[in-house]
Parts: sequence; structure tokens; C-alpha cells
Amino acid sequence: MSEFSKELHITAEFCQDHHINTFAKHIPLEWVEEAVQQTGRASVRKRRFPAEQAVWLVLGIGLLRNRSIQNVCDKLELAFPDSKGELPPLATSSIIKGKEKLGAKPMQYLFKHTAAQWEKQCEFDQICGLKVLSVDGTYFKTHDTPSNQAFGYAQKSASFPSVLAVTLMSTRNHILSDAAFGPVTNSEISYAQQLIGSAPENSLTLFDRGFMSAELFLSWQGTGQNTHWLTPIKSKCRYEIIESYSDYDHLIEMPISPQAQEQAPHLGQTWRARLVLIPSPKGEIKGFITSCLCPKQYALKELVEVYWQRWEIERGYGELKQYQLQNKPLLISLKSEGIYQELWGILISYNIVRLEMAEMAREHSVEPLRISFINALYLIQDEFVWADGRTPGTIPKNLKILRENGKRLILPNKRKRKPYPRAVLKKTAKYPVRKRDKNATRS
Repeated sequence: MSEFSKELHITAEFCQDHHINTFAKHIPLEWVEEAVQQTGRASVRKRRFPAEQAVWLVLGIGLLRNRSIQNVCDKLELAFPDSKGELPPLATSSIIKGKEKLGAKPMQYLFKHTAAQWEKQCEFDQICGLKVLSVDGTYFKTHDTPSNQAFGYAQKSASFPSVLAVTLMSTRNHILSDAAFGPVTNSEISYAQQLIGSAPENSLTLFDRGFMSAELFLSWQGTGQNTHWLTPIKSKCRYEIIESYSDYDHLIEMPISPQAQEQAPHLGQTWRARLVLIPSPKGEIKGFITSCLCPKQYALKELVEVYWQRWEIERGYGELKQYQLQNKPLLISLKSEGIYQELWGILISYNIVRLEMAEMAREHSVEPLRISFINALYLIQDEFVWADGRTPGTIPKNLKILRENGKRLILPNKRKRKPYPRAVLKKTAKYPVRKRDKNATRS
């Protein structure tokens, strides 16, 4: 048996009796081994803290944001015994060195692999026989270090560099199917293009109006069978009505900008979409365009109802930042490679919480979003704390008990409210305004 095979064998035996079973319940050890092997990060000789264990550490850091890296390592009992069979604590410098040596590629591979597997287990909201997902972007601030400054600043007045992330999320359970992120100097559309091909067949993806791009949408619907899209219309959008199905429902043709034609000559000069107009309470008429062209197959009423679900992804981002990241404005890592690694770990941990919520909802026959995210997060975090000193291997059983007794996590049904246009509160003036006296004479 080679040294590497021995190392994997030791890792498997070690993990079966330790508290990382909380993660291993959803992430088989084989997936972790595959991630480090495929990205060339596997340890080739026996170490107290090999690459496979560093993966669990990054996941733990993504979940236990209020604990130090040393505490997370100790809590998960990640260090292997030394040559004497003892388990002395690892030095913080050794933990950081092992984490840095792992890099970001294995975590990215693991996110992509787990997301693809978990998507098969998940239920989706459906409209007209299509699974409903959403795409939008969000920012994560980083420490202002020379390495992180390469990410750029979201605004000219910003004090800290930021990372721009764009994700593909289920509107039913907020589980992430894919993600792309990097410097804010790149556009949201460029990151959304990296998600092309990630939407399942027979799906409808809701985009924010900032993603308006003929190249993006035509590529999105061309990657699979019935991979449709929907996005709000811009006020300055130019179009020509080709056919009208009703006063508020039309087939339109839109011009493709010369810049887009130069970058992608295959697009041609025009493209078609279905335009649905929605009168607002103020008498304004807004709406959306979609690739669901056939009015008989995709009913107008159902498309209008699903249009408002595009806010679900913002709710998911809000829970991720407010609860899992505990409203802390900055990511931990001081180097850009560490930022990528940290974010992949955060997103995987976020999906694990969502999977537990989906299982709780299934056992109690309620919608997944009626399970409280913050309480489910606290239960999983507490499981790590309570696990210390327990009989090894009992965590999956305890999680099952928590799900069975999870009625207290069920939120009441939300009242259906009429949709209103988005608005912001008017900022109050800091000082009173002194009006100029028109009758005053100039000196």
C-alpha cells in the first residue's frame, strides 16, 4: 500500500469516530478525498494535519464564525496522534500553514460537487412545470491588505476592498446550486456567465434587471432543454411588438447593441422575448421579459405570480450575512487566496444548514422556508459544542432527534400581501436648512 493510500485509510478511520460526523453526514469522506486528489493538494506523507483535515477545518470556520481557528480545530478534533500515539494540541502556526497549503481549489471543487449532488435531492418551486431559481449578486468586504486590494473597491469612497459574488439559488429552500465570485472590477454579468449550464433542465431562472444581456440570456436558454429566464424590463428598453396576446402580453423583438455584436457576432442584429407589462398602484406600467414565449404553455397569471419570487435570493443573502456571518462586516482572511478558500467554505456550510432545514420541513410537512434559519443554525452550532466529551459517532442520531423535535423552529404562515414597487426611506437632514431672505440686500 502506497503512503498516500495509507494516509487516506488513516483519515477514514479517524473521521469515523470524531465530531466532524456533523459534516460527514452530508459530505462523504470520499468527496473530500476526491477534492484534494483532483486538485493536487493531497498529502503524500503522514502528517498530523493533512490536507483532508484542513478541508474540515475550513468548513468549521465557515460555520463557527465566533470562534478562533485554534478553537475550531480543537473542537472538531482534527489533529492526528503523534508518533507516540498522543494528541498534544497543534500550534496555531501549524494549523494556519496547513490551511494555506490546502489553497482554494479543493474547496471550490468540493462546493461544485456537493451542490450538484444535493440539487438532485432537493425539491423546487414549480411554475408551468418549470423549476424556479434565482440569480443575483452580493458583496463581501475584506481586510484592507496589499493582497486583498487586488479585489478592488465597490465604491470610490469605500474603506475596504470587496469581493463580488453571483449565485444561483433555489427559491423554495434557498440552497445554492452554483456560485462565482472575484474582484469587483468585473461585472455581475461576467460572473453570471460562469454559471451558464448550471441551471437544471425544465427550469425558470429569475434575474435582476442589472443582468440585462442578450448574450447571457441566449446562452442561458441554449444550454439545456427548457432552461428559461425572466428579468425585469428597463425603462429605456427599445423593442418592437411582433404579436400581441393581450393588452399587457406581447411578443417583441429587440435590437442587439453594436458592442455586443462585436464581442459575439453569432448573436445577429435582433433577438426575441415575451414582454409582460404590470400596472403599478401609482399608474406606472412596468414589467418583465422572458424566454417563455408560448402563452398557451406558460400562462400569463402564473408568470406574474412567479415574478415576485425574485426577492427570495435577497432574503437568503440577508440570512447568510446577518446570522451565519453574524453581521461582521469583514471576512477573516488577509490574503486573496484565503478569501477564495474562506468563501467556498462559507457557502458549503450555508448549504448544509439549508439541507438540515429541508429535512426538518419534510418531517413536519411544511414549506422549507417556514423553518427558522437562525434557530436551525444555532442548533447545528450547538451540536459542535455539546459534542465535546460525548460518545463518538452520536451526532447524526442527535441531529435526527433535533429534527423530530423541531416544531419550535416552524415559523407561522406569512400573510399574502399585494406587491408594491421597491422604495427607500428619505434620509433626514442632520441640520435645519436656513432659507435665504429674498428681501435682504447684498453688501
